[in-house]
Amino acid sequence: MRYLKRALLLFEIFKSHKLTTNDLDKAENKAFHLNDRMSDFKVLIAMVRDVWGGRYKMNKWNMSIIIGTIVYVVSPVDAIPDFIPMAGWLDDVTIVGYALSKLSEEIRKYKEFSQKNVETAVVKPS
Repeated sequence: MRYLKRALLLFEIFKSHKLTTNDLDKAENKAFHLNDRMSDFKVLIAMVRDVWGGRYKMNKWNMSIIIGTIVYVVSPVDAIPDFIPMAGWLDDVTIVGYALSKLSEEIRKYKEFSQKNVETAVVKPS
């Protein structure tokens, strides 16, 4: 029962939070705590930036998973507070891992999109 109450409290906090570019910057700064998930987490951040910039299209469900994941990582309130050594980031790594597993196809598409844009930028003369 205690965990359910905590989960509902977290849900209320996160659902009212609006992700900002400042949050994305914080997320990038915190990414190094995610160890082997760091580069994939940074891809999620880049995806949000490209969707917001109108450069990439994604369905709302996938976008909500990414936003929820980023909000969870940057929030000082989560299942295991980040100030607890080692364990504090374990829940964040778990949430990021879950998001990555749910978004594997979207991440693949985004990486193809990014690669095409890099190749196009290299080919175009200045």
